[in-house]
Amino acid sequence: MFDRLSAYAPQALAVLRIVTALLFILHGTQKVIGFPAMEGGTPPLMTLFGAAGLIEIVTGILILVGFFTRPAAFIASGTMAVAYWMVHVGMGGLIPTNNGGDAAILFCFVFLYLVFVGPGAWSVNKK
Repeated sequence: MFDRLSAYAPQALAVLRIVTALLFILHGTQKVIGFPAMEGGTPPLMTLFGAAGLIEIVTGILILVGFFTRPAAFIASGTMAVAYWMVHVGMGGLIPTNNGGDAAILFCFVFLYLVFVGPGAWSVNKK
């Protein structure tokens, strides 16, 4: 049974890439244009939060369509590592469930995985 499932690994990787990118784009649009609405309002664009939002939108779109996936995922992964250590640790210590950083950690490691494996199926660039 598992051998038959392995045949669909490239498509499963593409689904992981696409869903993760869509969620990442939402985090970016929340910071840049205020959609979906976030507590405290939209931060100014020329701040660290605004820059993070732009990075999330641009790299998220690239990852979504599978174009320059590896470099975009590398930048996105680094952005999430910085977000965790600069923002979330200061909000409640090192425990991700206490500081709200669990999404940042998941994004960081899913994107780091994409750096190594590439986009999978259904991408503009096949490698």
